[in-house]
Amino acid sequence: MLNFDAPRYLTIQQGAVALAPQIDAAISAALEGGALNLFFLGTGGVAYLMEPAIQVLQRNSGFPVFRDYPAELLASHNRNLTAGSIVVMPSLSGTTKESVAMLARLQEIGAQVITLVGHADTPLGLGGMPALVNFAADDTSSESFYIQSLLVALSVMKARGELSDYDAVVNEMQALPQALLTTKQNFEAKADAFARIIAAADYHMFTAAGNMWPAANYYATCILEEMQWIRTRPVHAADFFHGPLELIEKSVSLIMLRGEDDSGALSDRVANFAPNYTDHFTVLDTADFVPASVSPRLRALLGPAFMAAMLERLSAHLEVMRNHPLVTRRYYKRVAY
Repeated sequence: MLNFDAPRYLTIQQGAVALAPQIDAAISAALEGGALNLFFLGTGGVAYLMEPAIQVLQRNSGFPVFRDYPAELLASHNRNLTAGSIVVMPSLSGTTKESVAMLARLQEIGAQVITLVGHADTPLGLGGMPALVNFAADDTSSESFYIQSLLVALSVMKARGELSDYDAVVNEMQALPQALLTTKQNFEAKADAFARIIAAADYHMFTAAGNMWPAANYYATCILEEMQWIRTRPVHAADFFHGPLELIEKSVSLIMLRGEDDSGALSDRVANFAPNYTDHFTVLDTADFVPASVSPRLRALLGPAFMAAMLERLSAHLEVMRNHPLVTRRYYKRVAY
């Protein structure tokens, strides 16, 4: 595979799966101690990566779960954020400015903070109780955070008696790193062709539904806009027919990310419409590349992680094709803002 270190990738994803006992212990202890709710407080793209887990809880648990912006909370407040809150704060670097400032506020409030970081010797790596560390880099972090956040959601439901197959799911996840690698290998032959679709235009609409929507939003915003300076318009499939459809014409690229959860009907509606009005409609479907050995339940729960594995391969080809390394920035961490 192009510019890819398979042993490194497996080690990072195995590290994410291996956090299951620590995550379960922290969540179980917090709920036994009377925790009232759960907040996911990520800054930037990593906040998108928490959204599939939030969706799992909102649809399957009675435990209150919130997603908020640290920067906005620092300027205002949320009455639900109290000493009775569990707060999950993800940050690959462990140094994200807004999250570090929010950590100080959370310590004043008295909330229990669980940090998910890639580096231990950082403000968030030192400030979590506990701080769960799994080294990763930009090209491997999406899957790692999808895995960790799902483990948080599963542990909440397990502790509340809302999940009967926790052990079965976590046991199957032991084989997940290899399944993610196989997905990459299966997609590699198509990665160049999909990269050419992206490279052929400087504007793309992205759409998805269910737990694939955060993956579409993340890729359009954090990869194509931030790392490739390509303009995008991410839109949830449920919102597509309430404005964005009027932007579709023959020359407009519309890219759909599709998974294997229960949101297929929303994607079908867009897929039935789009080819009639644009010559540039593209679908990336995890069902075409995830190995058959992965159960339907895990394919549905971790569709975004499998999609992230595929999209990283697309990006690896895209940066070479456009002679634009993914690490190139104009403003991000280069100027004051």
